[in-house]
Amino acid sequence: MTIIATLRCRNMQRSLAFYTGILDFERVDGDDTMDDPSFSVLARDGAHLFLSSHGGDGVFGAVVAVMVDDVDEVCRKYRGRGLRTPGNPDAPQHVHEGPIDQTWGTREFYVDDPDENTLRFTQVSGV
Repeated sequence: MTIIATLRCRNMQRSLAFYTGILDFERVDGDDTMDDPSFSVLARDGAHLFLSSHGGDGVFGAVVAVMVDDVDEVCRKYRGRGLRTPGNPDAPQHVHEGPIDQTWGTREFYVDDPDENTLRFTQVSGV
């Protein structure tokens, strides 16, 4: 079984610039035009994610977990590409500022996309 999340966006071109330019996703399929409303299929490390600016496809503010091997490296790479985080990324107090160890055994870093959907980049602690 494969489960693919659909994230709603307001502006497909802006969302694609964020997901492909900063977050390592590649657009692999979708509508021929990026005029809104439109639909795109993104891929990253063999997994897929759908983006849609169609009114009936999801809600703004969804949350998706993205499992990675090295959350610290991912965070550094994204900051190098222009990702801005709140607070002090060198001494994170909150999971949106930088990777932190969670009490449930993961190390996580959260990223909000331009439409306030959250991607939780997660590494199982000790991996």
